[in-house]
Amino acid sequence: MATIKTGTSPQAWRPDVNTFAPVDEIPEALIVQASTLGGKVEGDAPSVRVAYVTDDDAQFSAEAEVIPESDPVLSEALVHTAKVTQLIKLSMEQYMQPGTNDQLSTSLKRAITKKANEAFLAQVAPTSPAVAPVAGLLNTTGVVAGDEVTTNLDPIVDLIAELEANGATPSLIVLDPVGWAAIRKLKTATGSNESLVGAGVGDAVQQLLDRRVIVSPSMTVSTGLVIDPTEVISAYGDINLATSTDAYFNSDSIAIRATWRLGHVVPRANRLGTFTIEEA
Repeated sequence: MATIKTGTSPQAWRPDVNTFAPVDEIPEALIVQASTLGGKVEGDAPSVRVAYVTDDDAQFSAEAEVIPESDPVLSEALVHTAKVTQLIKLSMEQYMQPGTNDQLSTSLKRAITKKANEAFLAQVAPTSPAVAPVAGLLNTTGVVAGDEVTTNLDPIVDLIAELEANGATPSLIVLDPVGWAAIRKLKTATGSNESLVGAGVGDAVQQLLDRRVIVSPSMTVSTGLVIDPTEVISAYGDINLATSTDAYFNSDSIAIRATWRLGHVVPRANRLGTFTIEEA
């Protein structure tokens, strides 16, 4: 009797499923750039349990004095995940055209990334008892709200200082294109044409107040977010791309599916901050 192998079995018995590491395939995804990966889960029910400690104060003690006991608080936060998906149906003839497969695979990745970015930033908090998709950073309870940026960068300076006082190390600022343009239009003085942020700032590496800037159309218009990526704990797996000739067998069509499971949590929300920008 011949050995049954995937190489000789019909397609239905060996569907094509390709996985891609997000950090390699879509490094521009905000959850990859602006969070710390805490784990990977599969399914709506499991979650990643993130342990963290709320510090107690230390003190000076005299020689031979009994040192009082401290009471640090052991806490945990849960990372709930949801699955971003897209499904495309096309005729077998179209699928067989040169370049179609590659172009559609690229399109699927773009669509998945766009939805993931929108969710990471602006997803509305789920209504109980639902726990996912989790609230985007802009809708996370406890995030510090800074003042509006109008004629100078002082509101951002003050916001960063407040976050640092709360224990954060902000290293990233996410802005929408309109907001970033408005900031770049700020001048050094009334009547001057010299940009307040232009000196020493190149477009190749966008920076503001020595923090890296990411400009994303998924961000709410004229809004900025100051992030310490170590304070945003995420869970995400590989991006899965699969094809099937059986789902639409009766129409001689092929299905191409993309899925990506992801979620995040902010244990100490007061270490992230938002601000708005007056439109120029």
